Amino acid sequence: MRKRSHVNIGDIAEKLSVSSVTVSKALRGHPDISPETTARIKKIALELGYVPNLMARNLSARNSQTIGVIVPKIAHFFFSSVIEAIYDAAFENKYEILLTVSQENADREATHLQTLLSMRVDGLIVSVSQQTQSSAIFDAALKRGVPLTFMDRVMEIKGANKVTGDDHGGAFAATEQAIKVGYRKLGHIGGPEFTSIGKERFRGFKDALKQYDVPFNPAYHVPLGFSEEDGYKGFMRLHSTGNLPEFVFAVSFPVALGVMRAAKELGLVIPKDIDMICFGAGPLNQFISPKLSVVDQPTGTLGRAALEMTLENIRGGESFKPQGVQLPTKLLLGETCIARSGQMGS
Repeated sequence: MRKRSHVNIGDIAEKLSVSSVTVSKALRGHPDISPETTARIKKIALELGYVPNLMARNLSARNSQTIGVIVPKIAHFFFSSVIEAIYDAAFENKYEILLTVSQENADREATHLQTLLSMRVDGLIVSVSQQTQSSAIFDAALKRGVPLTFMDRVMEIKGANKVTGDDHGGAFAATEQAIKVGYRKLGHIGGPEFTSIGKERFRGFKDALKQYDVPFNPAYHVPLGFSEEDGYKGFMRLHSTGNLPEFVFAVSFPVALGVMRAAKELGLVIPKDIDMICFGAGPLNQFISPKLSVVDQPTGTLGRAALEMTLENIRGGESFKPQGVQLPTKLLLGETCIARSGQMGS
């Protein structure tokens, strides 16, 4: 196997009979070096296959121009859309993104965080996993002076920024719609209640029931996770009781897909036999029958806001005061929960 060769600044300097300082400045676009010399140096660097050693640069420079991102999943419209917005905003600001995925695993999340810190990232954007209950690893990052912005799924930590959607308000609006349609037996397949979105969406669900004097039935509340498999298991658990609710509020779009799969296996028709609204959606919803009514989240705005807040924190240094932003959500009606079927029980 051919031995890998690393071209360095000294090799370029030797080739052109100039100093290493001249090459370094030219590659960084420094005004001390004439445009002609800069163009010549960059041409030779390209021909020789020179690639900057970012790790070495990060160790010597005050800023690495990189931001670390940790998300629970990427095979999910919500996170893929948010990540694209983060990348776009970072590119506009001449920053690179180092993306890691926890796969909803707290141990992986901790490992990724340590890796990103060792790479001297200037800041961190994190959406915590559904397993994460301890803030210790994030406290350690803040103690090292690394700006931290929680996005969507957050932890209450002094010194960290937060960018979220209106989880409570969105869940309230979805539940309110079901009540106004006429349902009184309302169920919720939710996420872990120690996660911020699991807690807030459940709180919005319960607050709507309370406001409209609709009883909360603990048997209709199934807190599991945010995946399709969780939706499938959750609905099967509801069905096994022999007393299904009339309506289910699903904590996420993947959970809603799991509910639809389970209902189909059981020979139930949505919305005739069981009605539903979910939190979040994506382009896939337009190809689903029935098209689900959803709580829409501003994914692009969320990602951009998280990146811009992190940059503001980086540039503000010790004078920066941690910020929290909550973005509005909106109920979009599709083909579910828009009219009560005459065959539904009361």
